Amino acid sequence: MKLHRITLILAAWAVSLGSSAQIMTLKDCLETGIRESYQIRLVNISEEKAANNDSWSYAGGMPTVSIQGSYSGSISSNDATLAADASNVSNRNVLDQTLNAQVRAEWTVFEGFSIQATRDRMQELHNQGTIQTRISIEDYIASLTTEYYNLVKQTLHLKNLEYATALSRERLRITSERYDMGGNSRLDMQQAQVYFNADSAKTLKQHEALGSANIRINRLMSNQDLRSVHVTADTAINLLTGLDYQSLYDDMMKVNASLLRAESNRTVARMDRKSVQSRNYPYLRLNASYGITQNYYGNSTYTDRLNWGPSFGATIGMTLINGKQRTQERNALLDEMNADITVEQLELQLRANLDDFWQAYQNNLMLLELQEQNLKAAQETMDIAQERYLLGNLSGIEMREAQKSLLDAEESLLQVQYDTKVCEISLLQISGRIMQYLE
Repeated sequence: MKLHRITLILAAWAVSLGSSAQIMTLKDCLETGIRESYQIRLVNISEEKAANNDSWSYAGGMPTVSIQGSYSGSISSNDATLAADASNVSNRNVLDQTLNAQVRAEWTVFEGFSIQATRDRMQELHNQGTIQTRISIEDYIASLTTEYYNLVKQTLHLKNLEYATALSRERLRITSERYDMGGNSRLDMQQAQVYFNADSAKTLKQHEALGSANIRINRLMSNQDLRSVHVTADTAINLLTGLDYQSLYDDMMKVNASLLRAESNRTVARMDRKSVQSRNYPYLRLNASYGITQNYYGNSTYTDRLNWGPSFGATIGMTLINGKQRTQERNALLDEMNADITVEQLELQLRANLDDFWQAYQNNLMLLELQEQNLKAAQETMDIAQERYLLGNLSGIEMREAQKSLLDAEESLLQVQYDTKVCEISLLQISGRIMQYLE
């Protein structure tokens, strides 16, 4: 009865997971994730803002045109004595009004190359935005690919446990039949029951781990249905072939996104220094306007007057003394030196990381061969143990040891395959090749 109930539980769980499962390839997951990911969408907005700032107008190289209107009025009273006859003249509550409308244009023609420097800086920041988007996408692809193959790993782990549980179930059946026929002791049957329960418990626990892996996949893909079940099209952890250290190193030094960003920061630092130095040069500004002015007089020779016409001018100047200028120039030079050192530091760090990843990758490849040989030996041992057990020439404990050795060999191989895949993902990311998972 216990055997039947546990079997039904496992079967029901498997059916409930498979009924709503979606089969997805790695490329499907990546394409959906890049399209829907909140992280990628946010960084795309930042890149678009940088693109909007990449213009002559934002750098201050285009004229500004404005229009304005104004009204003013005054009420005054006065007493005056005429010089001709010394008579007194009094005016009370005289209202004077002025209406003014003007269109004005101003243009900074030259400001010590600061406009060009600002323009170049905006272009570089736009480039930085593109690089940052690429970094975010590469990080995302690495994370989602790792999680995808973790889902493959957890699925294979579940299959291994289900196979072990099936073996334990069959052993329990055989032991029970032998016990009923008087061929086994009750101790043998109880041991078989304990082993079957233990394997069933591990299988149930692995269903939970598989569910958690699906939740992480859904979260990374920004899927609102976090309980959506995915079945990977890959039924094994397949490794790429032909990875070469020298080509990885060359690509890393040329196209690694983090290194490109550091070099871009160095370029921005140079632009900032050039902008500070531009304050030592003279500036030239032009202005022109066209205005209309209407005056109304409360007590004058004229009751009103209308003026209109253009006006124009030019301003040239130069800052002779600025107490902060020298300090700002020294600080700008230090910022540029800091950017140079950061690039060199990052290059060394990337080389160290590449060496670490490559060493781990090579070591895992060797471990992979050993684990494959170990699995083959464990499978042969299990086949022999099953034959002897069916003939009654092998004890239950020895059979359990053979079964455990097979499961351990399967799990060790699976773990090494996954570790090797993680190293492969890291090598492709650091060399700038991570996008090939989308191909």
